[in-house]
Amino acid sequence: MRNHRCAAAAVAVVSLALFSSTLFAASPKASTTPPPKTPPSVKAAKEDPSALSGKVVETMNAGGYTYICLEKGGKKTWVAVPETTAKVGQHMAFQPGQEMQNFTSKSLNRTFDAIVFSSGPAGPQSATGMPAGHGDTGKTAPGSKSAASPKSKEVKVEKATGADAYTVAEVYAKSQALNKKTAVVHAKVVKVSAGIMGKNWIHLQDGTGDPQKGTHNLVATTDDLPAVNDIITVKGTVYKDKDFGAGYKYAVIMEQASVQR
Repeated sequence: MRNHRCAAAAVAVVSLALFSSTLFAASPKASTTPPPKTPPSVKAAKEDPSALSGKVVETMNAGGYTYICLEKGGKKTWVAVPETTAKVGQHMAFQPGQEMQNFTSKSLNRTFDAIVFSSGPAGPQSATGMPAGHGDTGKTAPGSKSAASPKSKEVKVEKATGADAYTVAEVYAKSQALNKKTAVVHAKVVKVSAGIMGKNWIHLQDGTGDPQKGTHNLVATTDDLPAVNDIITVKGTVYKDKDFGAGYKYAVIMEQASVQR
């Protein structure tokens, strides 16, 4: 009888071992590969008021902008702001802005993996919250009355011909009706800022408009690159109250412009 009990116990042990072995083999193997790291949220970085601050380790000016490389906690961040004074070794902080990936600056002949376009330094000196114009050193939004190029006494260009032809002053006066419509303007190039946010920004004047109201200077964006003092004809789409974000707001602007000399 005792021998029968021992044999039964042995069978039970063997059965339990086989069951455990089968259960282990049927279970999926645990992965030894760590889960991929989730990259930090770009949006969260922009909302963090301390994200755009650190020590200046590199700086350069081009196209009316100052490009600044900030280092903080071993991490480097490129920031572009309207032309300002920055010195290597200086600690600076900037307002949050729009991040551009793989941005190429033609004026610098350099491509940045990532760069943030900020409206300017953070603090009392930037209380307006608005950037200077492309190539300007003022403290108001580009395209506004005080950011526009001053009217040159020498500018006097005849109006273009054709059904879509307008003077600079007429584009402003008829901006409501011209919104998202084609216009042709014959004018003089008084300022050029190349390679900003992937576009070339040109300031046009033809002698019309009121400098006090800012209706004498029309900004156009284009892939073409005319020179200052060129007399050109531009054809593009007029936009009223165009907001690019980060403080880049225009009462009137011409986009997708093609240039003819």
